[in-house]
Amino acid sequence: MSDLQKIIYNKYLYIPLVVWFCIQSFKVIYELVVTKKFNFKRILGAGGMPSSHTAVVTTISTMIGRFEGFDTSIFALAVIFSLVVMYDAAGVRRAAGKQARLLNKIIETPGLSSVQVQEKLVEVLGHTPLQVLVGAIIGITVGMLA
Repeated sequence: MSDLQKIIYNKYLYIPLVVWFCIQSFKVIYELVVTKKFNFKRILGAGGMPSSHTAVVTTISTMIGRFEGFDTSIFALAVIFSLVVMYDAAGVRRAAGKQARLLNKIIETPGLSSVQVQEKLVEVLGHTPLQVLVGAIIGITVGMLA
């Protein structure tokens, strides 16, 4: 088997990528149903229900635990990496989104700011704890079924 085939058939790569694609596609379809507008940018965008970042890392962590062992150093590394990603999604990126929302309001308020901007700051960056939890549940479930 060639190196390219090994990469293509690596379940630790393709299963999490399929999970990511399915969740992001769900977000596009959900927004289309709710707003009646097709927003292809959602396929690559951050934020929303559920957290695809969380689902991807928890899928990988769960698969590593199942197939390599829950007592291995690679599983420990995967879990710590997953926790950092989930903390970032619900903490740091969410806070940055709140700041962007506030700055956009300040800039749009007449007489409050003389700052000229070319585009609005992106407000949907992070996730609520519930969005992260649902992403984790999806990831662990897929990882156990893989």
